Formats: sequence, C-alpha cells, structure tokens
Amino acid sequence: MKKILLVLGHPNTNSLNRDLLESYYQSALKRGHEVRKIFLGEINFNLNLKEGYNEVQELEPDLKKAQEDILWADHLVFVFPIWWYNLPAVFKGFIDRVFLPGFAFKFENNSSIPDKLLTGKTADIICTSGAPKIYYFIKGGNSGAKILKNTLNFCGIKVRRKILLGSISGELKAEKLDKYHNIIQKMVIK
Repeated sequence: MKKILLVLGHPNTNSLNRDLLESYYQSALKRGHEVRKIFLGEINFNLNLKEGYNEVQELEPDLKKAQEDILWADHLVFVFPIWWYNLPAVFKGFIDRVFLPGFAFKFENNSSIPDKLLTGKTADIICTSGAPKIYYFIKGGNSGAKILKNTLNFCGIKVRRKILLGSISGELKAEKLDKYHNIIQKMVIK
C-alpha cells in the first residue's frame, strides 16, 4: 500500500482534469492505497514569490498543509492542462511557493549541486490539451510536462510516467472519455 497525493493543477475544480483526477483516486482506493488530494483552485495563497529567495515569505496555512502532504506521500500525481505550452499560473505559483530551499532542496558549502530533499518519492504527470498529441510531437514535446519533470528531478522526485491526453476541447464523446479513464486507471501505482 502506498501513500498517494493527487494535485489538481487546474484552477477550475469542475474541469475534465478534475474528472480524470477522480478516476485515478477511485482506482487507487480500490487497490488499497491511502490517498489525499489538493485542488489548487480551492486553496488560498499568494501565487507570487515576491522576493524570490532573497527574503523568507511566510507560507499560508494551505501551503504549510501542502508541504505536510508532500512529505507524507510516497507517490505524487499531478493533473493539469497545458496552457500556452506551460503550466497554468496557479500551478506555477504553487510550485514556486511550496518547493522551496530547505524543504525541497538545499545547497551546502557553496556547492553548485543541490541536496535533493525529496529523494525516494515518485510521481506521475497527467496533462491535457485542446491540441492533438501529434502537435506536440511536431513541436518537440510537451514543454509543460518537461518543465515539471525537471523541477521534480531537481528536488529528488523520480517521474515514473508522463502522459498527454490531447484533443480535449469541446464535449468529449463518451467513448473517448472512457478511453481516457482506462488510461488513467492503468497508471495507478501497484
């Protein structure tokens, strides 16, 4: 049994992304895992890391809880849409404010190589896009997932899988939605 943290990176908690996250959640529970969820559209925090790392910015209670949940988890799952080839602003702000020096990484003795403080954890990345998958193949890949993977690796989190579910704009036909649910359910860590 694993401890899994699901993070919804879409600001709208009534989105397709939420539906996909809930599909993962139900499958994980059926397999006996402990699961917690964070919906970034429902927590309260300032997205802006105003002073960068030059000054400590007090964490809001929701971000302190998020850090506790990250430390608790063995496996993290991030579900978010690709907007302008990147993460939604609320998700980027969450990463900036939560994955801080001293929590996610640190540099010792003026070393240029970080100590990865979240080593031992794994993650899955699930992205959605209105554009078809072939578009990202032509453009050189899913830059949003690459950015997140690099950030997680910097902190010691090993990304197991990253998937892109494309052509999701408008109403999805039932068979396509079922296909996406099956993909998500098969991703659940054993």
